[in-house]
Amino acid sequence: MKIKIRWVTEITHVNENDFFVDEQRIGPFKMWHHEHKVISIKNGVLMTDLVTYTLPMGLLGTLVHSLFIRKRLNKIFEFRKKALIDIFGPFKNE
Repeated sequence: MKIKIRWVTEITHVNENDFFVDEQRIGPFKMWHHEHKVISIKNGVLMTDLVTYTLPMGLLGTLVHSLFIRKRLNKIFEFRKKALIDIFGPFKNE
């Protein structure tokens, strides 16, 4: 069973060629702050993520996180990783 949730984020900070931040405006989290850092490396760039979030519903939210949310977030980032590899090719550490 899939539950559809409306999720709206806004890009709130941009430092060109360094990082950008998106923050949740509407969605499932009490707070969501996601920094995408872009690092120049030999033969390309490396993108890293720093995600900070809090859940609603106190103890129930913590339980739901351990049962469902953590797995779903991992799937989202794995999907993005695959999409970036499909577009730009695999990471080559040379």
